[in-house]
Amino acid sequence: MANIKSQIKRNRQNEAARLRNKAVKSELRTRTKNAVAALGGEDEEATLRLAVKRIDMAAAKGVIHKNQAANRKSGLMRRINALRAEQ
Repeated sequence: MANIKSQIKRNRQNEAARLRNKAVKSELRTRTKNAVAALGGEDEEATLRLAVKRIDMAAAKGVIHKNQAANRKSGLMRRINALRAEQ
């Protein structure tokens, strides 16, 4: 346990950031699942757009790396297009 004032504060800040990042990453997974599940429905385009937007926002905030965001968007679009081709 830290007993230096600045390190105690830093630990508090790190914990807050960790929880924030965890929530954002969880939302990314949820939005991606929703986009795949909404395929063929009336709100298909909106959920896909929202998923891509959240991925971009996470990259902009530094929660995930910009290349990771590009890979996630690419993978999501490949999945969506493959499922569309099956239908």
